[in-house]
Amino acid sequence: MLLRYFFDENLAHASYMVGCQATGEAIIIDPSRDITPYLKAAKAEGLNIIAGAETHIHADFVSGSRELANDCQAELFLSDEGGDGWSYKNQNNKTRYLKDGDEFNIGNIFFEVMHSPGHTPESLSFILTDKGDGATQPMGIFTGDFVFVGDVGRPDLLEKAADEVGAADEGARTMYHSLKKFKELPDHLQVWPAHGAGSACGKALGSVPSSTVGYEKLFNKALSYNNEEDFVQALLKGQPEPPKYFGIMKKINKEGPILLDDLGFPKEIPTEQLQELLNEEAQILDTSSYKKFADKHIQGTINIPYAYKQFLTWAGWLIDYDKPLYLLADPNHIENIVHSLRSIGIDQLEGYVDIKSALNGDFLFESYKNEEPSKINQEVKENKVHLIDVRNQSEWEEGSIPGARHIMLGTIPYRLKEIPIDKPIVLHCRTGIRSAIGASVLQAKGIKNVINLSGGYHQWRNDVGVIV
Repeated sequence: MLLRYFFDENLAHASYMVGCQATGEAIIIDPSRDITPYLKAAKAEGLNIIAGAETHIHADFVSGSRELANDCQAELFLSDEGGDGWSYKNQNNKTRYLKDGDEFNIGNIFFEVMHSPGHTPESLSFILTDKGDGATQPMGIFTGDFVFVGDVGRPDLLEKAADEVGAADEGARTMYHSLKKFKELPDHLQVWPAHGAGSACGKALGSVPSSTVGYEKLFNKALSYNNEEDFVQALLKGQPEPPKYFGIMKKINKEGPILLDDLGFPKEIPTEQLQELLNEEAQILDTSSYKKFADKHIQGTINIPYAYKQFLTWAGWLIDYDKPLYLLADPNHIENIVHSLRSIGIDQLEGYVDIKSALNGDFLFESYKNEEPSKINQEVKENKVHLIDVRNQSEWEEGSIPGARHIMLGTIPYRLKEIPIDKPIVLHCRTGIRSAIGASVLQAKGIKNVINLSGGYHQWRNDVGVIV
């Protein structure tokens, strides 16, 4: 048997290739939209990808199952649990729908299906046994977003991202009972989850790529509860805000995404045509660093630095999926940027403009200041500025700067009326990058007198020390 691990750092997403070397066949578990890495790995190992499987309908990235079915004529193994509202649509005739207790095999490798709801109603886990080596006991379990290293899947996405009232409490209770099944599995079983640290699908995911059932039973706090009410309360507390695009991803993956080959590549737009887009108030994303953007940028554009590790998270929050998107970018990076944005379903990429050429063009430019806490402290004390904290709710609850108002970054476009404009606005986050993105959003919306707190909350605490 061959087991190959793939990890997308931008999404903290893990996928797997499982191959039977005796028959030359392979399956991809929870594939990314771009299947190129799997095709290359399979070719290098002398394997043919004949199948793809999903543990659930993913909310944080576009699945590559349809790409596998199209390019490799792969059979798809998908969940048939969770009820009508959680049924996959528009799949090909080679799709097999799975229930709890079902089995399937790839060569000499056998998979037992375990329904493991809680994160979502249709969630499955796949227990693997390598019978090619004569094994009579399973080796490991692909848990998807059910059990992570050090955490379990969040149950509140349906309520927060899809507006299903009461779904969070119900999901948490379902998760409690699913974990009882997990605890009954053999301790030696390896645990292969679909995410690692950095994913918004849980609140305390570990950075280690895999674990064992026994280790998680010992050290995963979520598995330590023997009282359902205590478990529900602990699991729901402190969950991060789910990115706005999660609801869109559920719909795309449920109904089937557009094939990448059918999208084509965004065209390069001559700089002189950029003014037409600005006049039309087109959606334009500047992907340069926040410091370069602060020094000089074109009015009406927003900034999410491509080099920022959370680029996709904030693109998912702030980009309007229903409108065409135009990019200001370094042409050397455009291929990677397009690839990243399409991994979360931002497919209406109409074109891009060379950022260097644009900054030398005849446009209306603006800027904003990045100020150190020591330089802005007195103005905050004397109430000469409005201080806006754009961090997540859990960060805000851990401590804040006196006088700050909390408006989480992803919600700024919908809460503009809550932002007073009679004084300069100082935005801050933990280190200064999210607040810089927020500054760009405010300026694009016409609120010009903004300042970014350089170093953010951390530097304020170190330099000024006054927090509440």
